[in-house]
Amino acid sequence: MKILLLGKDGQVGWELQRSLAPLGHVLALNSRSQSHCGDLANLSGLAETVSAFAPDVIVNAAAYTAVDKAESEREQAFKVNAQAVEVLARAAAECGALLVHYSTDYVFPGQGTRPWREDDAVGPLNAYGESKLAGEQAILAAGCLHLVFRTCWVYAARGNNFAKTMLRLAGESESLGVIDDQYGAPTGAELIADITAHAITLTLAKPSLGGVYHLAAGGETTWCRFARFVLEQAAAQGVPLKAHAAQVNPLSTDAYPTPAKRPANSRLDTTKLQQAFALTLPDWREGVARMLTEIHEK
Repeated sequence: MKILLLGKDGQVGWELQRSLAPLGHVLALNSRSQSHCGDLANLSGLAETVSAFAPDVIVNAAAYTAVDKAESEREQAFKVNAQAVEVLARAAAECGALLVHYSTDYVFPGQGTRPWREDDAVGPLNAYGESKLAGEQAILAAGCLHLVFRTCWVYAARGNNFAKTMLRLAGESESLGVIDDQYGAPTGAELIADITAHAITLTLAKPSLGGVYHLAAGGETTWCRFARFVLEQAAAQGVPLKAHAAQVNPLSTDAYPTPAKRPANSRLDTTKLQQAFALTLPDWREGVARMLTEIHEK
């Protein structure tokens, strides 16, 4: 099997290099790759890469993810998150490849308390969410065999993420203020990558499994409670901190204005995914605890 992986150096892409390796020959690219074009901003080069490599599976882990910048860089966000995805989807349809793509809870309007289901009405609150939704729609229009995984609050031991930021700030300040009225489930890149590999294998054997799925860790929390959990775990491992869990103070979204409006409800209902692929998704705390242990053992 030939697998084309785009975005190899991102949090999810890095883990995908590991999880996809047992499935076949993986051509892993980033925007700087020389042998083939892996730059999603280069639409013609992207099409040429797919044509030349003729993959059985295309896994797109690359994206424009600067949520606030997307408000002023709308054209660039749409080029990477929508136009490039359309190029990949059409190329996948032409060569008969399975296209795997990652989307976001930001395609939803973000109100309420019920976890979003795959068939709920969409309504992005910001340009980033609009660009990701346009990418989803391009895949459906192309008619290729696909797996679209909507996920949320992604983190990894590698790269920058919320947990690492909290650890750094807690080492510098005696108290922290963190948003406490946005809900979601911190979801590890490792978990996303492993589920992707499992789903690819089953979908190639049974193409009717193709479609849009929600992929997130079990349970829910807020950014404030997430931060407190991180600091509790760090303190238990002997990490020196100036601010501990009790010094993380809750803030409302209104108290921390940003250029892009954020959804209050990022909960995702993963029932469809678990039933289709016979999976059990672990509670978010398990992955975060493992990630923190990995960071502190380095």
